[in-house]
Amino acid sequence: MPAFRGFPEGTLRFLDELEANNRREWFDENKERYKAEVREPALDFITAMATPLAGLSEHFVAVPKKVGGSLMRVYKDTRFSRDKTPYKTNIGIQFRHETGKDVHAPGYYVHIESSECFLGVGLWHPESEPLAAIRSRIAERSSEWKKVRDQKGFARTFSLGGTSLTRPPRGFAPDHPCIEDIKRRDFIAGYDFPAIQIHSKDFVKQVTTAFKSASPFMKFLCQALDLPF
Repeated sequence: MPAFRGFPEGTLRFLDELEANNRREWFDENKERYKAEVREPALDFITAMATPLAGLSEHFVAVPKKVGGSLMRVYKDTRFSRDKTPYKTNIGIQFRHETGKDVHAPGYYVHIESSECFLGVGLWHPESEPLAAIRSRIAERSSEWKKVRDQKGFARTFSLGGTSLTRPPRGFAPDHPCIEDIKRRDFIAGYDFPAIQIHSKDFVKQVTTAFKSASPFMKFLCQALDLPF
C-alpha cells in the first residue's frame, strides 16, 4: 500500500456536493466518487496513524475497516432527529481506547468538513459511572488535574469544551477550587485547524504532534477510569 500523502483535492468538494444533494438517489449515482475521494483516503489515513498512535499509547487503536472500525458511518441515524437527510456531510474518525465499544469511550477524534475541521480528545457524553469517577479524581487530586489542564503544550493547542451542569453535582463542595471542571458533563478538548491542512503530506505528523500534547490529559482520564494508558 502506498504511503498516505494527504487527502485528495476532491474530498472536500465531494462533501460540499453531498451537503447540497443529500438524497439517496444522488449518493447512489456518486458512490464511486465517495469511495475514491472520501472512504478510501480516510482508511489510508487511519492505516498511516496506527504506528504513531501506538507511540503515544498502545491502548488506543487505529482500525481501517469500512464498517465497525475507526471510520464513522456516512449513514445517519435519523430515528430521533427532525433532520431526515440520510448522510453525514463530514468525515468522522475516532481512535478509541481498546476497551471502548462506542463514541462515548476515551478517544482521539478527527473531524473533516469544509466549514469546520478539528481534532478532539477525551470523553464525550460519558455514562454516569465514568463521569462520577472523573469528577472524583479531579476533586481528590486537584493539583494534579490543574497541572494537566494548564500544561503549556496542551493549553496552547487544545481548548476544553462540551456541556456543563449549572449547579455543582451532588456530593461535591460548591467552593471546591476545581468546581467549574467538576461540573463538566463532557471531558473533551478541541483544536481547530484549516481545512487545507488535510491535503498535506505531513497531515499524519501534524495530527500526531497535536495528539501528543494531549497525552497527560488522556492519561489522567484513563487513570480515573482505571484503564491502562
